Amino acid sequence: MSTKLIDLQHITKSYDSNVILDDMNLYIRENEFLTLLGPSGCGKTTTLRIIGGFEKPDSGVVLFDGKDITNLPPNKRQLNTVFQKYALFTHMTIAENIAFGLKIKGKSKSYIQDKIKYALKLVNLDGFENRMPDSLSGGQQQRIAIARAIVNEPKVLLLDEPLGALDLKLRQDMQYELIRLKNELGITFIYVTHDQEEALTMSDTIVVMNQGYIQQIGTPEKIYNEPENAFVADFIGDSNIIDGIMVQDELVEILGAKFACVDKGFGSNKPVDVVIRPEDVDLVKPEEGTIQGVVTHIIFKGVHYEMEVSANGYDWLVQSTDMFPVGTKVGIKIDPFDIQIMNKPESEDEEAIAIDA
Repeated sequence: MSTKLIDLQHITKSYDSNVILDDMNLYIRENEFLTLLGPSGCGKTTTLRIIGGFEKPDSGVVLFDGKDITNLPPNKRQLNTVFQKYALFTHMTIAENIAFGLKIKGKSKSYIQDKIKYALKLVNLDGFENRMPDSLSGGQQQRIAIARAIVNEPKVLLLDEPLGALDLKLRQDMQYELIRLKNELGITFIYVTHDQEEALTMSDTIVVMNQGYIQQIGTPEKIYNEPENAFVADFIGDSNIIDGIMVQDELVEILGAKFACVDKGFGSNKPVDVVIRPEDVDLVKPEEGTIQGVVTHIIFKGVHYEMEVSANGYDWLVQSTDMFPVGTKVGIKIDPFDIQIMNKPESEDEEAIAIDA
C-alpha cells in the first residue's frame, strides 16, 4: 500500500481537567480513505482539528510527509476542511464561493475560471456558477462546500461529519459521490462520523475511538467480523455479547451449552466475552438446535425480520429472512466460524490498541 503521509505521535490533549486524547499514535497513508468513528466526546473531532491545525496538542507531534507541522497554522498546511455546517458565503454566487481560496492565493482569472468549471463538473453541478447558495438544496450546498475545498488541490481533505445534516437518501447518494471523488482525485480523505454504516460503506480503514483511546484499527470487514473487544462489537452493528467460558481450544460454553468455535490460545476454563452477530444465529427445529428457546418479539425490517428469542435466560437478537411467529419454539444453531471469542478486559479503563492495520 502507499506511503505514510500523516503521522500522529504520542498526541495528548485536555480541556481543563478533561482528557480528550491520551497518548494517541496514528498514521494515515497517502490516497487512503480513513474514518475516525466513535460516540460523541470520544476525541475524533479533536483529532481532526489537530491534523488541520485548528488545535494544538498539549504534547506529541504531527508529521506531514516526514516534516513536523505541529505548530503550523491551518492555511500553511496542504489540507482543506469540510465542516458539517457548510459555511458558504450567502452573499456570494457559487462561482465566487468556489473561487474564494484561489483569489486569496493570487491565482489568475483564467486559472480560476478553469478551476470553477472543473470543480463543478466533478461534483455534478455544471452550470451552477451564477446561482446563490440559498437557492440550493442541502445536498447541493454540501457538494459546493466540497468543490470549494477541492479547487485548492489539497493533499488531504478533512471531513467533519459533513453528511450529518442531510436526510437518509441524500446521505447515501453523497456517500457514493465521496467514494467516486476520492478515486478520481487520488487525495487522502480523513473523515469523522459517529454513523457506523457510513464508516463501513466508504472507508479503506476505520479507526474506532472511545474515551480518547483507539479501540481498534482495521478494514471495514475486519472491524465488523473480528471486533477486538466488546465496545467495538457493540458499536459496529448489532451484536449478542454473552459471558462465556473457554473450555479448551475450539470449544466454548455459552449459557450452559457447549459450542464448537475456531478460536485457540485462550487457555482452559477461562472467562471470555462471546460475540455473535444477529444474522449469524440460525433458527432451526428445537431438536436440531444446540439450545432451545421461544420467539418473544418480531419486527419486519424490509430486507429481514428482527426477532428476539428467549433461550437459557438470555434474549438473543436474531435477524433472518425467514419469519418465526411469536410463541414459536425454536432451536439455536451457530456455525463455529461465526462465534467470535474475546478476552475480558482486565479493568474498566483497559484500552485495546491494535496498530496492525
